Amino acid sequence: MSTSPLSVRRFQVIFSICWLVLIADHAMVVHWLALPWKEAIIDSLLSNGILFFFCLLILNTLRYYLPRREQLINIFAWCIFFTVIWLLLTKWLLKLSLGYYENYGDMLHRSIPIRFSIAFLLLGCVTMISVLWQTWAEQKEDQSRKADAEKLAKEAELFKLRQQMQPHFLFNSLNSINALIGTSPTEARRMVQQLSDFLRGTLKKEETQWVVLKEELQYLQLYLEIEKVRFGNRLTTNIKTDEEVQQMKMPALLLQPIVENAIKFGLYDTTGETVIQVDTTKEGNELLIKVSNPFDPETSAPKQGTGFGLKSIQRRLYLLFGRSDLLATEAKENIFITMVRIPQLG
Repeated sequence: MSTSPLSVRRFQVIFSICWLVLIADHAMVVHWLALPWKEAIIDSLLSNGILFFFCLLILNTLRYYLPRREQLINIFAWCIFFTVIWLLLTKWLLKLSLGYYENYGDMLHRSIPIRFSIAFLLLGCVTMISVLWQTWAEQKEDQSRKADAEKLAKEAELFKLRQQMQPHFLFNSLNSINALIGTSPTEARRMVQQLSDFLRGTLKKEETQWVVLKEELQYLQLYLEIEKVRFGNRLTTNIKTDEEVQQMKMPALLLQPIVENAIKFGLYDTTGETVIQVDTTKEGNELLIKVSNPFDPETSAPKQGTGFGLKSIQRRLYLLFGRSDLLATEAKENIFITMVRIPQLG
């Protein structure tokens, strides 16, 4: 358990100032009781010096042993024990040092109840402050460890979600390459090269969490080139963007699975040419991305389109932004639209 050096220094400074004030007040009170200044200062320094030592002893003890709630009675017992020891030691030293002064013994005897109560109060306050301080520091350290553990868990889940999006696309591409090898070797080689470039880009992007939209669109273009080899003239894509949004930031590798989802449920459920529309705009402090694909109203494609792919994206956005309203879908006539909002941090 540790606290910041600045906090410890502040506590030490405040504690020392309070103790100097206590020594001064003690000397003035004893002087007011008709003891000369010299003897009053000696009385104060001896009494409070020993008390200061016992306070430090308690503080150091509590650094290594912090009683649980059910053991708080131990703190009370410590205070009683140290107060009694302090009183006996102080009484002996004061008599030894100031016994020569007339009537000092009588005054010391009459002041014992007051000295005991003040010492017990001070020792109790110092002990409770130390317990609260150490408890606060322990809770702060626990919270820090918990936050670190949650951060690691979140990063692990984010990595897992990003990794889960790749295998089925890779398998589909390999199957397409296998089919093209016999009928169109040139197209097969071209697709292998494009797939290699795409996967190389994936590995690079795993090293960063955020990219600008321009970079993400360039990466998306690699993916679309592969898909166009697979589906030929059936697949057409239309990406609309402008300079205003090109430098806005977004999570890396987020756009490709959304477009893959649109292609899957756009081409598999329809016949003829399929147009996948990607629109990027700025709304307030958010990057808005809309991906549209056609679907056959007679099928359940829109419901299927909210399967693992989009759910994993929604989970990833929640982990990054703590919001569950950043991904939405809607169906208009025969068009299925996926909308993603990316808040711009900083």
